[in-house]
Amino acid sequence: MAVLLFGFFAGITAVAQSSQLAQFLEKYRLETLAKQSFAQTGLSAGDCKKLVPLLTEMWYQEVSERLQEQGEALCIRRGDRVLRYEGQDFGEPPEDGYSLYIPLHGGGAAPKEVNDQQWKNQIELYAPAQGIYIAPRAPWDDWNMWFKPGIDELFEDLIQWMVVSFGVNPNRVYLLGYSAGGDGVWRLAPRMADRWAAAAMMAGHPGEARQENLRNVPFQIWMGEKDAAYQRNAEAVRKDEVLDSLEAAYPLSYIHETHIVKDKGHWMERQDSVAVDWLANFERDPLPYALVWRQEEVVRPNFYWLEVDQREAQQGMRVDAELEGNTIQLLRCDYRKLRIYLNDEMVDLD
Repeated sequence: MAVLLFGFFAGITAVAQSSQLAQFLEKYRLETLAKQSFAQTGLSAGDCKKLVPLLTEMWYQEVSERLQEQGEALCIRRGDRVLRYEGQDFGEPPEDGYSLYIPLHGGGAAPKEVNDQQWKNQIELYAPAQGIYIAPRAPWDDWNMWFKPGIDELFEDLIQWMVVSFGVNPNRVYLLGYSAGGDGVWRLAPRMADRWAAAAMMAGHPGEARQENLRNVPFQIWMGEKDAAYQRNAEAVRKDEVLDSLEAAYPLSYIHETHIVKDKGHWMERQDSVAVDWLANFERDPLPYALVWRQEEVVRPNFYWLEVDQREAQQGMRVDAELEGNTIQLLRCDYRKLRIYLNDEMVDLD
């Protein structure tokens, strides 16, 4: 569960006794736990191991209660934003849970019927060897249908519902998309980098998207050699060079591949389908030793094991952090205050 649970109980500095915690959780919710007086007493590593199952169980219960009606209706909602989805499962689930593939359909600023058809096409476009394949329908019929503000929370809820209800492994969640869906991958892969194990972009345009946040997210680019509309093909080559430079600057990071498909235009005739197998090679590390966090057009309060005051955050603000042994180096920090969440898997707290 790691990062998915992180936001709910990372702020808990301690709990004196598991019985107190159990009694509290019978009446209250996780979000109020860190404010309790008994949550200020020191914990041993053994205490943490005993308490995590209680917290995990409560998190599952709260997510289920909050999202069950939406999940059963195959429709995630936040206010007037609606993310419908359809999909299917492939193969048998491993012991550590299903993989989850989220493919984003094409279309854009077109009539609803056109985007609906693109969605239906996406439902059948790829077939992983193992995993749950969930194709969402964009909430809007617009050119930026996959990266408008407000869509991030919908994907957060979708992932959490899949973890709680279908046994998805949160460290094996993959993002991919074609055409306008590829536009979305360019934006959402770095914006929500701490959620993805890997991502693949097909036939999309990056616009103003940046790639710094992809330090721990393997990324594949697929583009038809003749896909010249909006200079997509030239942009794909340029972004490959950007990722090459980042990989050179940060060895063992920014894993990427770029495939320019010879003689193909916007439709690559499914040659890109092998990307699904490539994605499956990777698993998310929820506690990576090194981070680059740049705020994108939608600012976020947390990223892996870092947190900032969202009111202070602005697009372009950045933190570079590296962990070695019991030392965390902040190579760059554009904030007045930065919170670092620790646990026994990261450092020796003794």
